Amino acid sequence: MSKNSKSDKQNDSKRVARAASDHLAAQVVSERLTPNPLSEFSLNKDELRLALVTAQFALRATRQQTPSPTNKPTGLLVLVNGMEQAGKGTAVKQLRQWVDPRLLKVEATIGYPPLAYQPIWQAHTKAMPRHGDVMVYFGNWYADLLYNVMRMVGLDDLSDTEATNNNKGKENKDKDNSSTSATSNDTTSDKLQALPIIEWQLYLQQQLKELAAFERDLADNHTKVLKCWFHIDVDTLKERLNDDEADPQFLYQVDWSAAEIVAQFNLVASAVLREQGDWVIINGSDKSQAAMSFCHEVLQAMQGALVSSQMPATDISTSFAQQSCQAVPFAAVDIPKQLTTVKKSELDKSDYSEQLAVKQAKLAKLIRARNGRHVVFAFEGMDAAGKGGSIKRMVAPFDPREYQIYNIGAPMLYELQHPYLWRFWTRLPNEQTDRISRIAIFDRTWYGRVLVERVEALSDPTDWQRAYDEINRFEADLVNAGTLVIKYWLAIDQEEQLERFEDRRDTPHKQFKLTDDDWRNRDKWKDYVQAAADMLARTDTAAAPWCVVATNDKRQARLQVLDHAIEQLEARLQL
Repeated sequence: MSKNSKSDKQNDSKRVARAASDHLAAQVVSERLTPNPLSEFSLNKDELRLALVTAQFALRATRQQTPSPTNKPTGLLVLVNGMEQAGKGTAVKQLRQWVDPRLLKVEATIGYPPLAYQPIWQAHTKAMPRHGDVMVYFGNWYADLLYNVMRMVGLDDLSDTEATNNNKGKENKDKDNSSTSATSNDTTSDKLQALPIIEWQLYLQQQLKELAAFERDLADNHTKVLKCWFHIDVDTLKERLNDDEADPQFLYQVDWSAAEIVAQFNLVASAVLREQGDWVIINGSDKSQAAMSFCHEVLQAMQGALVSSQMPATDISTSFAQQSCQAVPFAAVDIPKQLTTVKKSELDKSDYSEQLAVKQAKLAKLIRARNGRHVVFAFEGMDAAGKGGSIKRMVAPFDPREYQIYNIGAPMLYELQHPYLWRFWTRLPNEQTDRISRIAIFDRTWYGRVLVERVEALSDPTDWQRAYDEINRFEADLVNAGTLVIKYWLAIDQEEQLERFEDRRDTPHKQFKLTDDDWRNRDKWKDYVQAAADMLARTDTAAAPWCVVATNDKRQARLQVLDHAIEQLEARLQL
């Protein structure tokens, strides 16, 4: 290739990058820039610092009020994304200097491919702020999403000459920066085969849709989300990449010195900002001014969270889902006979033992043939319906390293300081952990929101009525990512429950299973059956259907559980 040809190629790349940057600036920033409500009376540094720390401590104090019958402490999650060298680090550093740094949690990740068999948001749920706290999260699930889309685009590698030219002036940077550049180049060269534009765009739209729903659910459950996108033009980016300061580890693991990659990144970023209307775009051309703008946005978001914390839930205008719940009176469904007329048959013990061994062996074989796919078993049912016994027989042939059993009771205080699904998100099978188990078995589940919390008035009606859709979205996200979700409702009649309670009371090694609450709950039998009927009607989905096991015979119930697990694994694994 001649020198002129190489020069033309480089100039073309620069023109493409500048055009993409101009496209982002002109068509997205101008349309999407959220005016700062404080702009008419912007605070000076001293005023802003005082306002920030005041809001920070006021927000934290909402969590410490006891009792708090109308208090709804709200946390603030600040997502920080955008162009490299656009002033993100400077802005967060300034914020941390102006608030109490002990009370501001900062987390940072770089982009990685989404982990196998789990939604893109799952790897980040442990980092959620408690209600009443503020957390800034660099990277987050959007770094993973952008990283994966850039790999799906599959840009060709840079030519040796262009790479050499783009690396000029970097020789004097420190070793950490050199290793970062090497990592970035290695990642750039390790791309997926380029997909047709329609395929990665559809993937991006689907992921953005799921993330938007996930973030709305966070907001509805007292975790306010502020999303800040920092942007600079390509000339400013190039100038900052070639300065004498060491670069941090690049957020999306792309080579920002490559014009084609920057151009493609800006096009993908434009799609993200167009699809989601809740990003605050911050101009990073002047890092000092960007930091001031960022701190004003955080102040506004903290004040909004504070208002939400101090108002009764019925006075807060929130999501469309909540407004719908309030506008349409809740209508209970008719209770199906399956929950009231329970079979009385009894299986012979020898027949049971023979069938049990065959079904256990078949289930164990299917579990080991699933090629590592995550499986979530969810067990619900009336007290003493046999959930524990069914789980015990299910896992008997499994390797104990393959699974975890979670016996879910009343939430701990720190769990109450997060969205109610948080304690389940953090127990899901997770590729990030060193634990090799990829099967989670829940004895009681997230359905407590619409069962015990509803019947015992532990949640506001607006909250538990909204939870049906939240749970359906949660389970659909798991299934869409490849996790198998298998759900059971175990039903017995009231007479059988009384017999089992009395047996537990009179058997020393079973007495621990019986509590005062169990006896008290019998007085609300009809309420629990109605709650179960409503739950089954509203959450029996194609993605995660219910299996209702209605029998007074423990042996029959255990075999039916195994039969259904085998059936689901064969169907979903296509074995």
